[in-house]
Amino acid sequence: MTAAELLATLQTRFGPGIVSTHPTAMDAYAVVAPDSLVAVCMALRDEFGFDLLNDLCAVDYLEPDAKKLAKAGFEPHLEVVYHLSSFSSPGRRFTLKVTLPRTAETADGLPEVPSASGVWKTADWHEREAYDLLGIRFTGHPNLTRILLADDWVGHPLRKDYEFPLEYHDIRCR
Repeated sequence: MTAAELLATLQTRFGPGIVSTHPTAMDAYAVVAPDSLVAVCMALRDEFGFDLLNDLCAVDYLEPDAKKLAKAGFEPHLEVVYHLSSFSSPGRRFTLKVTLPRTAETADGLPEVPSASGVWKTADWHEREAYDLLGIRFTGHPNLTRILLADDWVGHPLRKDYEFPLEYHDIRCR
């Protein structure tokens, strides 16, 4: 099955859960609505053979380049990117993206997306890293705690608007 066929199948099956598709990108990808993420991930694993989550990363698009902004037509946002591959078909890759607002109507203002750790165990660590560094909450995660920073660290340092503290526990930071 080609990337274009896979994207068409996903679009037919999940309808508005697939926000957009990009079959001609270097790694074909689909933008998925957060509420459809887990179902799409399970289908990709169980029916289409994407049994490995290579990587999950998050990107902060706070200050996009003016040319890219005009071409892409998006406002500042966060993206969670899932890079998938298949053990049974080496070289077969696919990417999912979830677009989130930079702030949400939650108690702490963090955007939320469902956890994929129930689909791929490798998501556990990656989701904790994205939570820790970019402030994205993965609902349903079994242990969503900081993984790289101290528990009392304030903020999420890979956010483009983050201001590092001058000191942390009497240690100069900048």
